[in-house]
Amino acid sequence: MPAPAADPLEHAVRQALATVLDPEIRRPVTDLGMIRSVEVAPTGVVTVGVDLTVATCPMRDTLARDVATAVRAVDGVADVRVDLGVMSAEQRAELRTMLRGGVGEPEIPFAKPDSLTKVYAVASGKGGVGKSSVTANLAVALAEQGLDVGVVDADIYGFSIPRMLGVDRQPTRVDNMLLPPIAHGVKVVSIGMFVPAGQPVVWRGPMLHRALQQFLADVFWGDLDVLLLDLPPGTGDIAISVAQLLPGSEIVVVTTPQVAAAEVAERAGSIATQTQQGLVGVVENMSWLEQPDGSRLEIFGSGGGERVSANLSRATGTDVPLLGQVPLDVSLREAGDGGTPVVLADPASPAAVALRDVALGLARRPRGLAGRSLGVTVV
Repeated sequence: MPAPAADPLEHAVRQALATVLDPEIRRPVTDLGMIRSVEVAPTGVVTVGVDLTVATCPMRDTLARDVATAVRAVDGVADVRVDLGVMSAEQRAELRTMLRGGVGEPEIPFAKPDSLTKVYAVASGKGGVGKSSVTANLAVALAEQGLDVGVVDADIYGFSIPRMLGVDRQPTRVDNMLLPPIAHGVKVVSIGMFVPAGQPVVWRGPMLHRALQQFLADVFWGDLDVLLLDLPPGTGDIAISVAQLLPGSEIVVVTTPQVAAAEVAERAGSIATQTQQGLVGVVENMSWLEQPDGSRLEIFGSGGGERVSANLSRATGTDVPLLGQVPLDVSLREAGDGGTPVVLADPASPAAVALRDVALGLARRPRGLAGRSLGVTVV
């Protein structure tokens, strides 16, 4: 902790620096030990020494600009110079330990009994039902409500979240800790950030489990309100690993109205009876196409979401509601391809309205008791 500045202008500059957040970690640069020095010349020129976490920090220009802007706004400052340096190995080790709450080694924060993060695993029985589109839009809609949100693209073979959220860079590596990119206010990590374009991922079960474990433990997520996992279709290795690594996670099932899709979606939701996870509810996607005259064309039939909801409620003995119906909407597809989810790109569109309503319902749900210590002592 630096000693209080004797010079009133230096003191004011340091106060201004406390308002600057690291673009990736989202904490004040002063708390992170990134301010190496503050020098105030008699002419009013201020030189701020800033130590980056790594030399290749992709946000270095943003950070330098934010520091300069904050300091330049202080009365008495004539000009600002930002001297960028790099943290030493010891500084990075201290930073990692501080970010992990005093724990030096990686661990999964969401698996702790006292975690307040709501963890939703978005699942489907088959591909092509729009699961990733739903995940991306729910994440951004939740972030719009002021929540801290993270997304793990757990669909290792068919990753698409980076495209849908417009993320085109890798996480920043601070030794063995990863700082996830932030897109539209959402922290994101995906195997797609590490794989060259067009190259397939050819992994078996143990490697899939390890990748998911690293995404959860090695990435600095911070204090999230909500973590969404975009699962691969079906009930394979990743679905089982999620249940093992995140016993407090709950499942959101995505289906279409089509009977065949609904039947398969039921199987994806029924895994909760074996893994002891909670079932949040069902989202029916591609429910209808609205016609110019206001009528609805049910291209994939109707009733699939209600059928999955009713059957899963009966199978689990709990209420598994239909959370919402999302209509077919060209803007939903266009926005996903463009990297800006439709809840931002076209907020008044029918799909955006429906998805925002689902997100609002998820935000209002209390954290479940699964995996939490109840403070009960056996006498």
